[in-house]
Amino acid sequence: MKRASTANWKGSGKEGTGTLSTQSGVLNKTQYSFNSRFADGIGTNPEELVAAAHSGCFSMKLSFDLNEAGFTADDITTVCNITFENGVITESHLDVTAKVPGLTAEKFAEIAEAAKANCPISKLLSTNITMNASLV
Repeated sequence: MKRASTANWKGSGKEGTGTLSTQSGVLNKTQYSFNSRFADGIGTNPEELVAAAHSGCFSMKLSFDLNEAGFTADDITTVCNITFENGVITESHLDVTAKVPGLTAEKFAEIAEAAKANCPISKLLSTNITMNASLV
């Protein structure tokens, strides 16, 4: 399986603008710029997209790992915060809450740690990955 995305940039790094489009069409010439990346401008940015990819990938991996252990989550919510400093992503932090009937907090922590280490986006990122995981 292969997935594709296209970026188009016009102009200088600070004054230019770009668009991002995805194969699925979910992003279709979505605007990004210096201001959307480094200030409060309208549009997305690469770090936000990495955060979306990491939270989505982790949540799905956690669901699969819970199923493999004999549990089904009623709800998994993951917030990912990407730290971008001096031109480098220095950390990806996952805050996950889950409602999983019949699961102990200890077993949940074990399964969540495995999902964090083994989701494809975690494996892709070459940075510090931290996590807070709790059952609700």
